[in-house]
Amino acid sequence: MRVVPSICSFCGVGCGIGLRVEDGRVIGVEPQPGHPVSQGQLCAKGWASSFAIDAHGRLTQPLIKEHGQFRPASWDEALERVAEGLRNAQDERGPGGVGVISCARASNEDNYAAQKFARAVLGSNNIDHCARICHSPSVAGLSRTLGSGAMSNSIADIDQAELILVVGADVTENHAMIGARMLRAQARGATLIVIDPRRTRLARLADIHLQLRLGSNIALLNALLKIILERGWENTAFLAERCEDIAPLRAHLAELSLAQCSEQCGIAVAELERVAYLFSQVKTAFTAYGMGITQFQSGTNNVIALSNLVLLCGQIGRPGTGINPLRGQNNVQGACDMGCLPNVYPGYQAVADPAVRARFSTAWGRAVPEAPGLTSLGMMHAAQQGELRALLIMGEDPLQTDPDQNQVARAFAALDLLVVVELSLTATARQADVLLPAAAFAEKDGTFTNCERRVQRIRQAIAPPGLARGDWQILGELARRMDYAGMAWRDAEAVFDEMAALTPIFSAMNYPALDAHHGLQWPCDSAHPQGSPILHQQGFPIGRARLLPLSQVEVAELPDAEYPFAFTTQRLHFHYGCGSMTRKSPLLERETPAGLLFIHPEDAAELGLAQHQGVRVRSRRGVLETRIEYHDDLPRGTLSMPYHFSEAPCNRLTNDAQDPISKMPELKACAVALEALAPGQAPDIHMGTSEVSHARL
Repeated sequence: MRVVPSICSFCGVGCGIGLRVEDGRVIGVEPQPGHPVSQGQLCAKGWASSFAIDAHGRLTQPLIKEHGQFRPASWDEALERVAEGLRNAQDERGPGGVGVISCARASNEDNYAAQKFARAVLGSNNIDHCARICHSPSVAGLSRTLGSGAMSNSIADIDQAELILVVGADVTENHAMIGARMLRAQARGATLIVIDPRRTRLARLADIHLQLRLGSNIALLNALLKIILERGWENTAFLAERCEDIAPLRAHLAELSLAQCSEQCGIAVAELERVAYLFSQVKTAFTAYGMGITQFQSGTNNVIALSNLVLLCGQIGRPGTGINPLRGQNNVQGACDMGCLPNVYPGYQAVADPAVRARFSTAWGRAVPEAPGLTSLGMMHAAQQGELRALLIMGEDPLQTDPDQNQVARAFAALDLLVVVELSLTATARQADVLLPAAAFAEKDGTFTNCERRVQRIRQAIAPPGLARGDWQILGELARRMDYAGMAWRDAEAVFDEMAALTPIFSAMNYPALDAHHGLQWPCDSAHPQGSPILHQQGFPIGRARLLPLSQVEVAELPDAEYPFAFTTQRLHFHYGCGSMTRKSPLLERETPAGLLFIHPEDAAELGLAQHQGVRVRSRRGVLETRIEYHDDLPRGTLSMPYHFSEAPCNRLTNDAQDPISKMPELKACAVALEALAPGQAPDIHMGTSEVSHARL
């Protein structure tokens, strides 16, 4: 047996793991001792990594669908079929008729190849990935206020914080190693404050929990800002030196009623005053947040409102401080960094900038498109309207995770060509015309970037099963068949080196440097050759930071007589994403073996529902059946579902109302009705699936 160092492929923490390899298989996982992020520890999902990549149940050869059934094909036949379909779509609708959705679980090298393929080969900026439905408001909001949408500080800064503020993030469930670090900091004396509509495990352990009304983030944050300014608790020196004029914000807040803000968010004024005092008076406050503020139609403004609080108190640019979005997938930060977004190239270089386009056009030997492309949801809408004819999806499962499952199914059905590159037969993969087998993280070399901007090496430990290949290799071969020779890289390191040469914030990075330092945090350039653990120490990319006035925005769909319950979504500690990886582990599956709906016990009693009774849940978009689980972490009148379970896909219910800036759908709030099934009646896991199941048969 040998142990190959690598990085966990689940959440965005970026823990160091050792892959135990024997007889060509990964037979187990161990923590990487001395790793700066995980410190020799792993969560339950990390320990189960070997199940996620086991050859059993993996796709091992290309498949082509004919008459509703998949048949095996050679790589030559499959890639020729894909190349022909992409050309036909281009001929019919131009470059706007094709699109690529890349993968937040794939490596940086794979994602760089995906956006290059879209732009240099297909001539389209229609490139996006799942950050659209998790932290696109972070990129949009923090870019407006600070000039950068990434974590400003390092995970280790938690150890230096006197106060930790967690807003809309279930950290012990979703980012367990960060949650553990926060609890250790609390044990040594740091004050832990959680703002969340659910009484999560971290909220139960916190010194203060503000259990706000679902979707009232701006009202609560405005109340804190108003209190701080009225009491004179703001950091006047920081504001004078580092920020633009706050007079517009001050004037806006003066017009607001503190009592009304309190009523809107459901938190007593005295509690708001207590939190405002603590946050503004400590020397170091570390602020972290998650999708509990981003997945709203007000997502970008929610992020801006939180940024206002951090800036007003000068809690940024120093150790132990900062505003820190907790990214949900292992390489969602990296996929953004690599330019898998319709409006930026690698390193957030704007598509709209002629100088940027000229540099990439010269380097790639192809004129690149000028207009920003479609988002992933925009591509779905364009497909239904007949404008997008062909779509290539790498490792994402939008049929399971995107809002309004039936809308996604209709989009797939309208395409002439759907190509899916995947590890296993996911819900989206079943709809493909051509299905291409991909190599998992343990079967290739490359890099991941964790939520603190740390770029870390992964190394090939075993061979891919059957005929599976790495994503960048698949795209390179497809590019050659479409008469473009600029993606014929010799190895993953060559892909990384090309990216770094074109991306200023990565310009001093290379594989040997990453190996030597347990990874490096961008920006890593001639001025910061050892990387940048803390951003914004001397200034902001936009010059002076901006504090922007905002008003509370209600959720798009409130409960009413027909749909009396508020509905939200969440994750569970033992599962991840659409479940395609964690549900292969019998150790994790036994913890929560089927889909479920959380309900407050008093709501259940009022409806006469017994624990684990089957129910039918209905929204304006769809219906499903599942079982209930009593949980008093929810306020009365609110239901919650995890989205890991294909037999109970909560995105059949969720609302696709969008944030007008980031195009984030409102996954965290809609209205539903609840109906009991007969006692003992098992939920029908096929309820409402007819449109989805037959989308492309």
